[in-house]
Amino acid sequence: MEYAHVEPAVFLRRPNRFLAQVRTDRGEETVHVKNTGRCRELLVPGCAVWLSRSDNPARKTRYDLIAAEKTLPDGSRMTVNIDSQIPNDLAEEWLPRSGLFSPDAVYRREYTHGSSRFDFYIEDGDRKAFLEVKGCTLEQDGVCRFPDAPTVRGARHVRELIRTKAEGFDAYVLFVVQMAGMRYLVPNDATDPDFGSALRAAGDAGVRVLAVECDVLPDRITACRPLPVILK
Repeated sequence: MEYAHVEPAVFLRRPNRFLAQVRTDRGEETVHVKNTGRCRELLVPGCAVWLSRSDNPARKTRYDLIAAEKTLPDGSRMTVNIDSQIPNDLAEEWLPRSGLFSPDAVYRREYTHGSSRFDFYIEDGDRKAFLEVKGCTLEQDGVCRFPDAPTVRGARHVRELIRTKAEGFDAYVLFVVQMAGMRYLVPNDATDPDFGSALRAAGDAGVRVLAVECDVLPDRITACRPLPVILK
């Protein structure tokens, strides 16, 4: 996935979940943050961030904040994409080359089954599957953790996948890790023990829990490599 019209800025502060104040060559500006999560370890005053300009003249803000640079304990730096709208697009790009399904598989997005709507429904010959996508931006010591804030909705999605598995469908949770160089992914029990419990129950019920990490540049992000998920 590539972004058009990307430019650097310096993060100053975040007055609410949706907006940030940044400093650009034009001076201080208010921009839209494309992630309503906490991102506290990423959006640190003075850090480098990247903005994508919108071509919509009706918008109140001209720019979206899409990525941030994180300084690691060894002094190296890592670019993290924080666009929460991009993981489903990345999953759609990656799934046909993931080896999970045949080249003839058909993917449908935002598919309603019963009272639930899933990110993907896949038909692959006799196989029928539902898949939920979760974007992940929280890193600690090379370990990716999800979520970075309590997510009642996320736990509900995982439990709905358990139900579809019981109905005879294949079921998947796919974590799209929006950075590179991670060792593995774990549920963030310290922040949301209920989600961790739901994810472990899903794994025990036969739901496949997968992760793929991404190569990230300021103006693009590509899902590249499977990443281990450790549930227990």
